[in-house]
Amino acid sequence: MTSTFAEQDQFDLHPALDGRLLRDVIHPSRSLWTPRELRDLTSFVASELTTGLLSVLDYTPERRWWARLGLTEGVELWLLSWLPGQGTEPHDHGGSAGSFTVLTGSLREDYRYPAGPIRTAVRETGDALGFGSGRAHQVRNTSGAPAATVHAYSPPLVPTREYASLHDIPDSIPPLPAQRLPLSALRQLADQEGP
Repeated sequence: MTSTFAEQDQFDLHPALDGRLLRDVIHPSRSLWTPRELRDLTSFVASELTTGLLSVLDYTPERRWWARLGLTEGVELWLLSWLPGQGTEPHDHGGSAGSFTVLTGSLREDYRYPAGPIRTAVRETGDALGFGSGRAHQVRNTSGAPAATVHAYSPPLVPTREYASLHDIPDSIPPLPAQRLPLSALRQLADQEGP
């Protein structure tokens, strides 16, 4: 399916998934997404576009692998893979709301809200969660099998902050400056960074 010029100016979609279904749910006119809307997006993409996602999915032993699935002025959508032992450092999302849905496998998530206790959850295939900007977490594949997840963040391309430990999370997580950039500028940033 080819994109019209007007549609190209509203969003970028991964060529393997560029179809009416994803175009209808990415809502390029929405400037900010709530955690619930992000959760619904990642859950829908993981359940309804599974075949396309599995055709794109790759695993690399050197580091976690990722591919950008979609980008608008209001949201970024990613596919990530996790081999056993791969994971993130403790981090927050700089003021962006986020979500992830487990496409395959399982992951351990340790998370903390400012001034709260560290909690742990095992996220299994099909599990989806959305979270607000005041949350930090560390995600790792502690199982013996590969895993894959679909992630979304709004506003898009806000840098993450890493911490030595979840114990180091401050009493409040101030948002980083989120610039409302046109899609052309977001495209340039997106090519320089991963999720």
